[in-house]
Amino acid sequence: MNKIFTISKDFDDIRVDRWIKKNVIIIPQSLIEKSLRNGSIKVNNHKVKSSYKLKFNDKVYLYNFNHKEKLSKKKKFIPNKKEINSSESFIIENNDDFIVLNKQAGIPVQGGTKSYKNLVDTLSKSEIFINTKPYIVHRIDKDTSGILLIAKSRKSAQLLTSLFRIRKIYKTYLAICHGSIEKNKGELINNLVRYEGKKKIIEEAKTLYNVVDKNNLATLVSLNPITGRKHQIRKQLSMIGHPVLGDQKYNLEAKGNNLMLHAFSIKFMMNEEKYNYSVKYPDYFEKVLKKKRLNFFKTKN
Repeated sequence: MNKIFTISKDFDDIRVDRWIKKNVIIIPQSLIEKSLRNGSIKVNNHKVKSSYKLKFNDKVYLYNFNHKEKLSKKKKFIPNKKEINSSESFIIENNDDFIVLNKQAGIPVQGGTKSYKNLVDTLSKSEIFINTKPYIVHRIDKDTSGILLIAKSRKSAQLLTSLFRIRKIYKTYLAICHGSIEKNKGELINNLVRYEGKKKIIEEAKTLYNVVDKNNLATLVSLNPITGRKHQIRKQLSMIGHPVLGDQKYNLEAKGNNLMLHAFSIKFMMNEEKYNYSVKYPDYFEKVLKKKRLNFFKTKN
C-alpha cells in the first residue's frame, strides 16, 4: 500500500514518529524505527530518523507499508464548549509567550494509545490559541495534578525547551509516600529502564528531595527533579521502598483512586524576566494529609 500525507499547520514541528502514531496508525515504536530505516516511510522522499521534526507542507510517504492492523486515520478528539471553558478555567497565567495552568488529575496532556480526550486538543479550540496552537514544552502524567507550562508560539516553545534542556527551569513536586523516609533530605540517583518496542534503554535519573513532615504512617516530601525521565519520581520513590500513595503502577498494594503526586511550583528566567508560579494541591490531597496526620506548614529543624 502506497500513501502520501501532507503535513498541516497543526502538526508543524512534531516528531515524525509521534505524528504517525497520532494520525496514521498505532504501531510499536520498533516498527516505526525499522520502517524509517528501510525506507518504507520517508519524508519528502528522503530517509529520516524518528526524531525528525516535521514542517508545514512536508510530505510523508508510506511505501509498501504492510502491517496486520488496518491502515486508517485516527479519529481526533473534538471538544465541546463546556470542555473548552473548563480547561480555560484552570489557567493561572496567560501572556504573549505562554500559559500556565493547574492541570487536574485524570486528564492526559496529549492523546495517545490509551487516551482520546486530552488537554492539547481541547485548548487548541480555545480563543486563547485562535491564531496559533498549544506547544507542549514538558509533560506531567495523566494522574498527576498541578503546574503545566504551554507555549503559544514556536519561538517561545524553542526557548522554553532549551531552558528545560540546560536545566534552567526548576520544578517542585509534592508527594505523600508510604512509610517514614529515614533521611530528611538527600539526592536520589538511579538507572531507570524503559523500552521502545523491544529496545531496552537505560537512563540515569536524579532527584533532590526534602522531607516536609513524616510519621510512622507516611511521609510528605518535596521533590526537585534534575532530569526528566518518564515516571521518574514515582519510580525512584518506589525503588527506595516508599512508593507514592495511590500509585497503581509502581505500588502493588496501592489503594484509592487518586495518585498523591502534585506538581506544586515552577520557576525560571526568560527574556531577562523572572517567573515563579505555584498552585495548591487538590482537596483529595488535603484529605489524605489530614488522615495521615501530616502538616504541609510544619517547620523543619
